[in-house]
Amino acid sequence: MKKVYLDNTSTTAIVPEVRDAMLPFLGEYYGNPSCIHEWGDAPREALETAREQVAKLIGGAPEEIVFTGSGTESNNFAIKGLAMANQKKGKHIVVSAIEHFSVLNSCKTLEKMGFKYTTVPVNEFGTVNPEDVRKAIREDTILVSVMHANNEVGTIQPIKEISKITKEKGIVFHTDAVATAGTIPVNAADLGVDALSLAGNMFYGPKGVGVLWVKKGVRILPLLDGGVQEGGRRAGTENVAGIVGLGKAAELALSQMPARIKKVTELRDYLLQSLPAKVQHVVVTGHLTQRLPGHASFCVEFIEGESMLMLLNSQGVAVTSGSACTSRALLASHVLLAMGLPHEIAQSSLLFGLSIQNTKEDIDYVLEVMPPIVERLRQMSPLWAKYIKQNKGA
Repeated sequence: MKKVYLDNTSTTAIVPEVRDAMLPFLGEYYGNPSCIHEWGDAPREALETAREQVAKLIGGAPEEIVFTGSGTESNNFAIKGLAMANQKKGKHIVVSAIEHFSVLNSCKTLEKMGFKYTTVPVNEFGTVNPEDVRKAIREDTILVSVMHANNEVGTIQPIKEISKITKEKGIVFHTDAVATAGTIPVNAADLGVDALSLAGNMFYGPKGVGVLWVKKGVRILPLLDGGVQEGGRRAGTENVAGIVGLGKAAELALSQMPARIKKVTELRDYLLQSLPAKVQHVVVTGHLTQRLPGHASFCVEFIEGESMLMLLNSQGVAVTSGSACTSRALLASHVLLAMGLPHEIAQSSLLFGLSIQNTKEDIDYVLEVMPPIVERLRQMSPLWAKYIKQNKGA
């Protein structure tokens, strides 16, 4: 059976160059980078090299890079740390309705501590209107967080336009760039943000390592109490091997980005055009042009996304339904509901994440196995039976 991995929005495969860079720090160079003896020298130097590599990727300075354990930790650090550092000015936060749960749930936690937050809506393409952000801002607003691109529908947000508003109001602005950093050009200064989250496993680096970039001069309180690692902003012995891998992945992403974007965009467009032509009643979700290059998402009406996922898996195809963090919950995507889709359609979502390892033959295989899967599931669907009955003879 052919095996096709198309779940690259959940995680990507480490490329050989990244693996090779990591291996010495899983063996020979095992010292703690905080130690001043010679065993700490190579790990410490490797950390600073990786810091420089990541800074170059996003247009920041090395001293602004804080290594974390994941994109989720970076978002938690940003929302909670920035809010608590600025609470004397106010306790109100503005976020979009389609943020990752690491942002939304951080806001809910802060709400228990006396903070308030407002969610701004999105349109049918999943795009935030900057003017809605302006309207949501109050006198006591201290933080705005809008993701650079949504991982479920691929829509890229107007971050530069929103940053003009936050600068005008003197409000700290964070963006979750986990879906974009290392995938498309991301320059923190050009975007105009004050803090930015990213994760290595989204661009062929290792899992278990992320970054929070915090602009010089922006105050943030650490979440972890302990030592002075990461400039006192993130205590704990660093994951040196993972950070080295992230640094190498950042270096490769910067140099190979144009070629990578060209390849996955061609595959994406082929899938976006071909699947609706092969299967009736398929809706493309997200913006058709302002979207991530390797991202194709659909709702296949009258059937459940989880059922399609399992049957595709039985044919050797890995995809996801909604985000990886919620795919086991069997709930309609909060992103699709925020875009105005009804529950029965929102529950029929499929997300294809394409990578540089994928080929046109992979897409052709999906186009071969998916129509009979959809036909089989629709024959068992009461929604499909109802639709056929209502449209009989039409």
